Amino acid sequence: MSYEVIWEPEALAQAERYARDDPAGVRQVFTAIGRLADNPRPDGAFGQADVLRIHVGAYRVIYEISDQQVRVSVIHLGHLR
Repeated sequence: MSYEVIWEPEALAQAERYARDDPAGVRQVFTAIGRLADNPRPDGAFGQADVLRIHVGAYRVIYEISDQQVRVSVIHLGHLR
């Protein structure tokens, strides 16, 4: 079963801001987020049951999983400092 992946407006705005200075890094994030459609709970993800965080390069991604709606919602993208 494949999950639908959606970006909440604030997370997408954060990605657009980071892409100005680091387009390759943000492309990496989008690739990793796309993989969540097939495996929303990958090794290395941590957090609570339905709200998880992964690190992708210099970024952290926080997302929420809804098994009932078969959806992964990206809710935050931040830069690791």
